[in-house]
Amino acid sequence: MENKMEWWKQTSIYQIYPWSYQDSNGDGIGDLQGILGRLDQIRDLGVETIWFSPFYRSPGEDFGYDISDYTSIDPRFGTMDDCDKLIKEIHKRKMRVVLDMVMNHTSDKHPWFLESQSSKENPQRDFYIWKKGTNKPPNNWISMVGTSGWNYDKTTGEYYYSNFLSFQPDLNYRNPKVKKAMFGVLDFWLKKGVDGFRLDIFNSIYKDESFKNNPFSLRYFPTPDNHDEAFFQKKTYNLNLPESFQFAKEVRKHISKYKQKPFLIGEVSGSDKVLKSFLGDKADGLNLVFQFELIHFDYHAKFFKNLLEKNEKEFHAPFTPTYVLGNHDQRRYIDRLGGDIRKAKVLSAFQFLARGIPVVYYGDEIGRKEGRISNFLGKDPIAKMNRFVPLFLSNLLGIYINRDNCRLPMLWDTDENAGFSTGRPWLPVGKFQTSDTVSGQRKEENSLWNHYKSLFHLRKGSEVLKTGSLKTKSTSSNDLLCFERILLDKVITVYLNFGEKEIQEPILKGSKVLYQFGAAGVFGETIQIPGHSGLVLEHKLKK
Repeated sequence: MENKMEWWKQTSIYQIYPWSYQDSNGDGIGDLQGILGRLDQIRDLGVETIWFSPFYRSPGEDFGYDISDYTSIDPRFGTMDDCDKLIKEIHKRKMRVVLDMVMNHTSDKHPWFLESQSSKENPQRDFYIWKKGTNKPPNNWISMVGTSGWNYDKTTGEYYYSNFLSFQPDLNYRNPKVKKAMFGVLDFWLKKGVDGFRLDIFNSIYKDESFKNNPFSLRYFPTPDNHDEAFFQKKTYNLNLPESFQFAKEVRKHISKYKQKPFLIGEVSGSDKVLKSFLGDKADGLNLVFQFELIHFDYHAKFFKNLLEKNEKEFHAPFTPTYVLGNHDQRRYIDRLGGDIRKAKVLSAFQFLARGIPVVYYGDEIGRKEGRISNFLGKDPIAKMNRFVPLFLSNLLGIYINRDNCRLPMLWDTDENAGFSTGRPWLPVGKFQTSDTVSGQRKEENSLWNHYKSLFHLRKGSEVLKTGSLKTKSTSSNDLLCFERILLDKVITVYLNFGEKEIQEPILKGSKVLYQFGAAGVFGETIQIPGHSGLVLEHKLKK
């Protein structure tokens, strides 16, 4: 039977942070030529889609998320010829390309902003959000980093708005010329053959045009399920506006004319209702949104069962959930597991075998550990803002303010700087052993890298895992998670043990083992699943 489901509903995504992946010229910064040299290894791992964090021209104050030219390559990373070759070589290996697209804001060094800032009469003044203030900001809106979103500019005596950092002024999408210009940027890259875009803080695109003050909230720190309230403010008027939901549909419609059938995955936050609003009532908005519950996991079977059942209820077909364990803004998940590789295998198996899109952050496949760079010495601009906050205290409070620590260079082998660079790396490589590297783990049958490889390929080769429905099952133990993936007459049953003790369950006759790890297996008419292990079985339904 021909599979007609859209390709992006079946893919797996691997995020590369170009600064830290592979340096080819010895300047200590990863680059496009370096990534080109690693493509065969990425393909062998089983990756289907590569998402690249920004490599556009940028001052680098926020390491690429402050863009000064959307249609040129920053010299740190190479040239447009390098980029064209990278896209071509990725496609040649039957993989797809997703670029990070920061539509919400630019760098304050972007020519648009320099023009806008030059005078109130400049034709590009309204490319950004400017307001008068009487010795104080125009309203009480707080940025995502906890400071006032308003920044006073002496040149014209007015304030411009930025919902992230002060050197990242927000574009004004109520100006049709801005929308046209940004659609032109999308067209530029789609014509080069890219297969989609990851949209940075897309829920911040529109702000209330009456500029009302946000209401007070008792909440200071944002929580995983509530980003709309933080810093004693409910962000009613500068986050998740209805106009942003509508704009998602406009962007989707605009890109749908391209033959590669590109997709959009949005970085948004809020309740499930808000997330679904970005997807559209008729699934005509963003194709996918990042769902971050898995990042804040509670390592117990009940947590994962509840998550599956919630997603099957709220994000049933035609919607597709996403399962994310980490990214360039989050603490490395292996550290949240205390470095336990057994648990990492269980978590990643859940991520790949559930119905949805697994998104893997570079280095997670080898259990790349979190750095220990103090906030005082951090290069991350958020760390610099909080330089006097001790690292142990920010970790204790559960706030992540030095993103350098999740962006350390990739560990490839035991050569100088773990094979990342022959020069001094932009961030320290840190201490490592052979068993921490890709080359070391490729040779070890039971390594985490080989586990990820098995999961990538298992999912890639199974129509059931890519497109089948999901149903949770009852088990004899609270530590055991069991769910089925079903497509026509084929059923794949997944068992994951989140506890320490071995669990035994009866096996359905006619089942065959598709994958096992951690010494789980079938013994006669019983399956045995030791602590922190997993088993994947397949059988056919009787007619």
